[in-house]
Amino acid sequence: MDLQDKVVVVTGAGNGLGRAYALALAGAGAAVVVNDADDAAAKRVAEQIAAAGGRAVAEPGAVGPTEVAEALAARAVEEFGRLDVLVTNAGILRDRVLWKMSDDDFDAVVNVHLRGTFTCVRAAVARMREQGDGGRIIVVGSPAGQRGNFGQTNYSAAKAAIVGMVRTWAMECARANITVNAVVPVAATAMTKTIPAFAPHIQAWEERGEPFPAWLRAAEGFGTPEDVAALPVFLASDAAAGVTGQAIGIGGDRLSLWSHPQEVAVAYRDGGWDADAIAATWATGVGREPQTYGIPAPQAPEANGTPR
Repeated sequence: MDLQDKVVVVTGAGNGLGRAYALALAGAGAAVVVNDADDAAAKRVAEQIAAAGGRAVAEPGAVGPTEVAEALAARAVEEFGRLDVLVTNAGILRDRVLWKMSDDDFDAVVNVHLRGTFTCVRAAVARMREQGDGGRIIVVGSPAGQRGNFGQTNYSAAKAAIVGMVRTWAMECARANITVNAVVPVAATAMTKTIPAFAPHIQAWEERGEPFPAWLRAAEGFGTPEDVAALPVFLASDAAAGVTGQAIGIGGDRLSLWSHPQEVAVAYRDGGWDADAIAATWATGVGREPQTYGIPAPQAPEANGTPR
């Protein structure tokens, strides 16, 4: 992939997945505006890119406010003359079970993930439309937004809404030749380190460089941030010019395409439905095969009987 003529903004790029995205995009030749709420972290990544012969500047700031979003787009133009690609990766966690989640817990996560994605994409698309030669919007979703996850009301809601916006923006931006897609990553990060099934493997990888076991990379699609970083590079490239409106999963050895919500069972009744009629037919009609929910708990082969 050759991204020599591309200018990219990556939010939340000081650590973890965002850092991996920024390094991979720069490695493919793109000029990168490295954003993070942590000023020092953003500068470290920009310096690492520059030390490797790439082009990068740090533009710190916590996403959410319009002013931060517009500053990111403006910095790209100021430093590199244009803006071609936006990757909205910035995020935080405030996990609590529903009845213990405060207003502040909810608002903080929604502000960074959902509002931050909205304001940054709005600013980037405005710039891309002015330039008149298209662009790439790459937002970051989560399996929690696709499936739900215990203790993550705020995070699941924001990530589900982000993918919902992708489908709308893909339609709205099509005439301007701007593609809009969501990456749904699974990787070793500070967030996934809190999951008991993943924690010992992440610790072994971080402390001793031990590779993730094959079952985890394949069955769970779980690996390093670098395993995920190829997808934004592809979506930023000319090879992905026809890809838009999609939610694409990646992690470990697995690449996947998430389905869009759609009706899976339908029934009709002359004159419409009353509650008694719904109750009488539910178990044998549209409710015969209810949809699953929640992210399945990872299981090692020893736990589920699957041979290595």
